[in-house]
Amino acid sequence: MKRLMTAITLMLLGLALIADGAGKPAGFAPRDKCPVCGMFVAKYPNFAARIVYKDGSYASFDGTKDMFTYYLNLQKYAPGKTAGQIASLSVTDYYSLSLIDGFSAWYVEGSDVLGPMGKELISFAQEADAEEFKRDHQGKRILRFRDVTSNLIRELAE
Repeated sequence: MKRLMTAITLMLLGLALIADGAGKPAGFAPRDKCPVCGMFVAKYPNFAARIVYKDGSYASFDGTKDMFTYYLNLQKYAPGKTAGQIASLSVTDYYSLSLIDGFSAWYVEGSDVLGPMGKELISFAQEADAEEFKRDHQGKRILRFRDVTSNLIRELAE
């Protein structure tokens, strides 16, 4: 029964995200606060990110940098949660403003585009879009999810 309820919760969350999608970031409620910095996420839809757990709970972030800060230190920000409990991790594609899979996204580091908390990793669903953005906005490099480290996130926060 618990698995059925979890599946239904995730399905309803997914439907809400799709229904709200249509060219804009989806499903960030006015009350959603970033657990890293405390900012209200809905104010920054162009950079918003979300982690959804298999139990239906979730955390929303005002930017990709804070999402990585949280993910790379779950013990601090989500005691009792593990990476294995994550059902989905979504980031906002900079060009389409749609939520995309954060595990398969392309991230541009070091561009002239600043997020809500300053220096930011800018997310893209397509490598070609990341390459174009990097050229147009003086980006340093393009990264995959696995390439993002705590040291990089600390450097961005300085």
